[in-house]
Amino acid sequence: MKAIAIDLGGTNIKTAVVDQKKGIIEQTSTPTHADLGRDHLLDRISGTVAELTQKEGAIGIGMGLPGMINIEQTTVFQAPNLAGWENVNAADEITKRTGLPCRIENDANIGALGSLHFGVGRKYNSFIMITLGTGVGGGIIFEKKLFKGSHGMAAELGHVIIDYHGPLSNSVTRGTIEAYIGQRFLSRFASDMISQNPDNDLYLKFNRNFDKLEPVDLTQEANLGNKLAIEILEKTGQRLGYAIINYTHMMDIRKYVLSGGVAKAGKWLFDPAREIIKKHMMTPFQKDFELVYEDLGNDSSLLGAAGLVFDSFS
Repeated sequence: MKAIAIDLGGTNIKTAVVDQKKGIIEQTSTPTHADLGRDHLLDRISGTVAELTQKEGAIGIGMGLPGMINIEQTTVFQAPNLAGWENVNAADEITKRTGLPCRIENDANIGALGSLHFGVGRKYNSFIMITLGTGVGGGIIFEKKLFKGSHGMAAELGHVIIDYHGPLSNSVTRGTIEAYIGQRFLSRFASDMISQNPDNDLYLKFNRNFDKLEPVDLTQEANLGNKLAIEILEKTGQRLGYAIINYTHMMDIRKYVLSGGVAKAGKWLFDPAREIIKKHMMTPFQKDFELVYEDLGNDSSLLGAAGLVFDSFS
């Protein structure tokens, strides 16, 4: 069984044929050209699908994109970086153009579906995926299905507040988890700490341009024994731990899958999170708790979009 998978971003449209057992067997990428308008972009998406379906049969199309999606997985209400994509029934528009059934989903939820169908999430009935990228996203899998809430917009995990006096981020209030462990905001926090330590190697490397500082630089320095880098990642992991406690106490889901660039910090992030969880999570919730890393990498969105098809049309 095969699916057409689409990863729609502000810069590129990635499209693939995905086999349910073999994974990705062919893929293409083309510039989005979102500035040319909604209909032009829908035509471009459909054109990439047509090229692939000439070669491979597929039961349907799945597409991941930024924005909030309705519970029927057909309509996006607001898609950042995509001009004119407000309240668009993209699934119907693509079906009209291609003749194939289509479902769409928020890109963070798509990541969770990728793990469920092709990654470490396959071994769990229920888990919460936290994607630590530029911001913080996620998805909730409950009994092998994507949990979308009453209107389809559940799992805005990055907007959970852990300190209402805390820093600002893309959220409407202060002190959300994204303000601490999203890549952009973690780098800002790290720059502030590094500025106070002018003798540290990180200061010597980045003091002329802190905009170049990324989480991978902190991880590399931590691996070399840089105590300041370890401290920055430790504080970040502790805040992640507090967020996970909130999610667990609310959902009673005890398996966590982490992905994204920040999550590549590995033990420097995971161990402090586990320590906070062990110390502060209510004891009954700690039974069977697991925190693991997802290594699907750049393919996760396409694999998740294919998973959406298999769940919807198989």
